[in-house]
Amino acid sequence: MRRPGTGLDRGYGLALVTTDLTSTPEQIVERCASRWTIETAFHNARQTLGVGEARNRTRTAVERTVPFGLLTYTVVIIWYALAGHQPADTDEHRNRARWYTTRTQPSFEDKTAKLRRVIIAHKFRAPRPNQPQPDEIRAVLTAWALAGT
Repeated sequence: MRRPGTGLDRGYGLALVTTDLTSTPEQIVERCASRWTIETAFHNARQTLGVGEARNRTRTAVERTVPFGLLTYTVVIIWYALAGHQPADTDEHRNRARWYTTRTQPSFEDKTAKLRRVIIAHKFRAPRPNQPQPDEIRAVLTAWALAGT
């Protein structure tokens, strides 16, 4: 597809194959577009989380692997929406990667990478001052148990 006045060829041909002989081409393209976010989610789950690459053999394990992977995908998205998103995330990615110039939202890979960084940082963070120590917590729990509460 040529943009008038620019001389740039920005479009590409997309072949859609269907067995539906009654729908118009516009309806077929619309149906494909309506499924795009679903297909993108499946692609991200397969490529980033390895959903569908189970290395297990028992029937129940195989049946649980894909749903668990999709649940993990959902948890990453929810975590990013509720706690991980920072407005400067996309700008930061743009500064590091020249191919990121047209993105307006972080990719799923970006969200997963940020979650990994947060988990690693939390694991190695120094203890906070005045945080109760495990023996102090056990003493309180023992006192509560003896008091019958």
